[in-house]
Amino acid sequence: MMPDALSVVLHVDDDPQILHIVSTHLASRGIQVISLENPSEAFNRLIMSESRVVLLDIEMPGLNGLNLLKRIKQDDAGIQVIMLAGNITTMTVLDTMQMGAEAFIFKPLKSFEPLDEAVDAAFEKIARWWSSLKTLSPPRHTSDEEPNPQPVGEAGEVQLERTHNDGQ
Repeated sequence: MMPDALSVVLHVDDDPQILHIVSTHLASRGIQVISLENPSEAFNRLIMSESRVVLLDIEMPGLNGLNLLKRIKQDDAGIQVIMLAGNITTMTVLDTMQMGAEAFIFKPLKSFEPLDEAVDAAFEKIARWWSSLKTLSPPRHTSDEEPNPQPVGEAGEVQLERTHNDGQ
């Protein structure tokens, strides 16, 4: 899958070398990358950006990646978080999955293939959700069509027209 123009990834890692390697690779695939070394800036930057995919290290100074994962998922469970970390126990990997991480990629990266697969899967999942939401959305009126507004009662509730004789 080739990403579209709105493909933005927020990458949070305290290692500038990893940030550079991943950013260069993803940019070569047409993905915009916002790289942050300081995890304490990540949540605010995520809110301000259009990113729906986050690459997140675990062991960082100041703010643990697990705590950041939890905060991201509490705020917006639809954000796809991919963990990118090294020297982690099996229990930590399982904890991240239980907290809502989409995938776990181990550092150092020996190949970009697992990262590419995880990022592509994250964007595909987002696309499926947006497609489902569009299906549920009611059609909008064009400017030359007059919408048929329903009368509104005193408390703001919609008043339905009576279609049968109910004794009044």
